[in-house]
Amino acid sequence: MFPSFLRPYVLFLWCCLCVGPLAADTYPRQSALDVEHYRFALTLSDANDEITGVATISVRFREAGVTQVRLDLTQPHDGKGMTVTAVTVDGKAADYAHRKDVLQITLPASVPAGEGADLEIQYHGIPATGLIIGPNRYGDRTFFSDNWPNKARQWLPCVDHPYDKATSEFIITAPDHYQVVSNGLQLEETNLPDGLKRTHWQQSVPMATWLNALGVAPFAVQRVGTFDGKELQSWVFPQDRDEGFENLSTPTYQTLSFFSDYVGPFVYEKLAHVQANSITGGAMESTTSIFYNPDLIKGRSSDRLHNVMVHEMAHQWFGNAVTEADWDDVWLSEGFATYFTLLFREYANGHDDLIEGLKESRDQVFELDEKEPEYRIVHDNLDDMSQILSRLIYQKGAWFLHMLRLKLGDAAFQAGIRQYYQTYVNRNASTADFRHAMEQASGQSLEPFFQQWLYQRGNLFLEGSWAYDAAKKQVWVTLTPPKKKGPVYHMPLEVGFYQNGATVPTVQEIQWEGQKATFTFPMETRPDRVELDPRTRLLAKWTLVEGK
Repeated sequence: MFPSFLRPYVLFLWCCLCVGPLAADTYPRQSALDVEHYRFALTLSDANDEITGVATISVRFREAGVTQVRLDLTQPHDGKGMTVTAVTVDGKAADYAHRKDVLQITLPASVPAGEGADLEIQYHGIPATGLIIGPNRYGDRTFFSDNWPNKARQWLPCVDHPYDKATSEFIITAPDHYQVVSNGLQLEETNLPDGLKRTHWQQSVPMATWLNALGVAPFAVQRVGTFDGKELQSWVFPQDRDEGFENLSTPTYQTLSFFSDYVGPFVYEKLAHVQANSITGGAMESTTSIFYNPDLIKGRSSDRLHNVMVHEMAHQWFGNAVTEADWDDVWLSEGFATYFTLLFREYANGHDDLIEGLKESRDQVFELDEKEPEYRIVHDNLDDMSQILSRLIYQKGAWFLHMLRLKLGDAAFQAGIRQYYQTYVNRNASTADFRHAMEQASGQSLEPFFQQWLYQRGNLFLEGSWAYDAAKKQVWVTLTPPKKKGPVYHMPLEVGFYQNGATVPTVQEIQWEGQKATFTFPMETRPDRVELDPRTRLLAKWTLVEGK
């Protein structure tokens, strides 16, 4: 996802003491049951913004003795919200309570372990958010989902949390001048009496609830081709047909091919790029149907659009196929998509483009550090869902993966990524799960490295000076922790020496332990300049001045 606000070692014991245990995700998980499938039959109208829905939810019980099922569904507030009119379980009327935006369904009898049940909820209402209803830039009425991060409950009864992934389908009855796009494959489009049309989409690969997508609007639709036998599509407003089709078709096949080769198979049935009225920033990676801000699609194609497209396609692997187990681990989605965008840029445009992207990301990390010095990548702020994301999640998460790649080497890093993906595809994973996969691939213990960069607050600042001793024919470099108090880092650091007008430095590696230290390097002549991290391998900000 590209929202609007975006555009190595530490001692293990020290980290455990300083970081402390993270607060657990407080969402009320129902470990005794599993939602397997959602079927949403919705009726939309031009007369008003009210939707009428019948949701059929198939659940399977892992344990015996379950007597209730809890679903998220926002109640009416100030004239907007959903009202439940009837609930059945396997076709029989069931008792329910709808309070505090929670729908609690009582089962007629305790269901044995391994058995399933179908819950049917009839409801209606005007969504306050989650499904955005209104005119697009051309004045055409549209309906577009906007579920991130927990707004699916505003219009769909569901388990509104990423831990319980399920397949889904949408059956939409709407005026026949609309076209409908959603997840998965289209099974039906049928004209009905009274100027209505029925459209049926089905997603056969499980996904987190917020990744459900629905777009209802006048569309121009292009079938661009196929990748691995799966259709590639573009859905744009008719007024933007020519530019939209051209802009959206460019990087798709090459990007899917790169990620499939590097990570693992693309598991979904199709990929559609959709111009969507619900996206006010960059884009949203809804499974198989990526939604884009209308302004990105209009006009001449740009590097920004292509980078956003690559980022959202990377999410089809990380975030969608492999989904974070809870919101504290959201970097497994956004940090991964950001870094894999940079990896694609390196593949498509060369190493210099990767370095340019890393430098831009580093600048953003330290700019944000001034505003959010207490923010950490793996966080515990679920009491405020607006704080789930920060630019640090994207940019520092990407930098962590870059440093991990350099630490392990390209072969071990890719092997670990492939193992992680193969193990958790269509499932959920935690940061610890990812670490274990990388440890298995590399044979290294990575807990201190993960603790240092992901779990502690703040960022690495360095201050230093250098001088040349002509008599001893050596350069000394002194590093000191900055006066600004921050976390202590233990990591390798490269020092580059530029001599005789050379544009490529001679590089030496030192191990800095976070304390004031002086390092000496034999050198026949005085260097033109000395630079820390000349090859852009470390997330750090520094000053290095020439001393006497």
